[in-house]
Amino acid sequence: MTAVKEERTTEDLKALAEQAGRDLEDASALEILQWAADTFGKRFCVTSSMEDAVVAHLASRAMPGVDVVFLDTGYHFPETIGTRDAVEAVMDLNVITLTPRQTVAEQDAEYGPRLHDRDPDLCCKLRKVQPLEQGLTDYVAWATGLRRDESPTRANTPVVGWDEKRQKVKISPIARWTQDDVDAYVAEHGVLTNPLLMDGYPSVGCAPCTRRVLEGEDARAGRWAGSAKTECGLHG
Repeated sequence: MTAVKEERTTEDLKALAEQAGRDLEDASALEILQWAADTFGKRFCVTSSMEDAVVAHLASRAMPGVDVVFLDTGYHFPETIGTRDAVEAVMDLNVITLTPRQTVAEQDAEYGPRLHDRDPDLCCKLRKVQPLEQGLTDYVAWATGLRRDESPTRANTPVVGWDEKRQKVKISPIARWTQDDVDAYVAEHGVLTNPLLMDGYPSVGCAPCTRRVLEGEDARAGRWAGSAKTECGLHG
């Protein structure tokens, strides 16, 4: 396929995404990413929280030099920043680090300290959602590491779908994978992972809003523990 043309309308892209979601449901993750690379070229990127580099690694196989977008919220664990730096050093990809409009100190001055405790939705909006929306401006399609088995809110994630909020094609190449599949891929290819995954954090977010998970708990139970919040807003 040739790369997506500038004249494609929003309606065309939405229809393309919905058709691809049906056609590629049973395709491998690498095949899905190869389709994205062939279809969108440089107007396709991968987003990564640097919990692991599985999707980034897969995408670099389909499209060497692919852009990998990372949100530096100012609240990350040092291990997460270290994982980003290591991924950039050893993989054939281009890490693009996005930052919020305000530093943590500037946000504290305007909204008061520890906004993440008082209004986590607003904090996520300021430090994640808005920077990502700005950072995705030049792309037509973006890939995520969402998996259906992670939580009930992600159970219906399509492998290719339409991001209504951002009016872009959204690709989740490992949507059908299980944690065992992820672990097997990491082992086979020696993919970098965040050291916190081996220290009781099966899901890694910002340090103030992430705790270790207790035995028997859901993998995402350590995110915004004690509140009804389950998503940061990037995915719905």
